[in-house]
Amino acid sequence: MSATEDSPPDWRDFSGDPLSPLLRSATQTFVARGYHGTTTRMLAAAAGMSVPGLYHHFASKQALIVAIMDAAMIELRERSLGALTEAGDDAGAQLDLHIECLALFHAHRRELALLASTELRSLDPTERDHHIAARDAQERMLVDILQRGVDQGVFTVDDARQLARALATMSTGISQWYSPAGPLTPADIAASYIAYARRLTS
Repeated sequence: MSATEDSPPDWRDFSGDPLSPLLRSATQTFVARGYHGTTTRMLAAAAGMSVPGLYHHFASKQALIVAIMDAAMIELRERSLGALTEAGDDAGAQLDLHIECLALFHAHRRELALLASTELRSLDPTERDHHIAARDAQERMLVDILQRGVDQGVFTVDDARQLARALATMSTGISQWYSPAGPLTPADIAASYIAYARRLTS
C-alpha cells in the first residue's frame, strides 16, 4: 500500500510486497511444505543464507510463522479500515466495500491468507491466543457493519455474528482455490461476492 503525504493508502493497491525477502521465501516454503514439514535448514536454504544467519534475524521457526501471520492480519485490518473510511456512514456501502476488500486480499495475498487460516494449529498457545484475538477483531468489524445495516433498515439479518462468520469463511476460501492463471480476476471475484452478500442480507 502506497500513499502520498496528502492521501491515505489505497486499500485496493496490491502492487507492493508487505513482506521482507526473508519472510517472503519463508512464506513460500511453508505453503509448499506445511509448517511441520519445513525445517529450519530448508528455510535458510530458501532464503540463501546459513542457519546461523537465519537465527540472526528470527530466533526460531515459530518466530517466522508468527511474523508472517501477524503481517497478514495487520495488512488486512489496515485495508479494511481504509474501505470503511471510503464507504462513509451508509451500511450498504460499508458492506460492499468490506466484502470487496476481503475478496481482493484473499486473492492477491493468497499465500499469506492461506497460512493465516491453516497454520493456527501450529502456533504456541500464547501466540495462538494473540492471533485469535486479531481474527476476532476483524470479524467484529463485519458484525458491526451488519448490525448497523439492520439499524438503518437496509439489511434483514437474524444473526449478525453468524452471517459475519459465513461471509468471512466464504472470503477466506478464495485463498485456497484462486489462481492468477484462471479465468477470473480478483475484481471479478469481488463483484460476485458483493452480490452474494447482498442476497444474504436482503
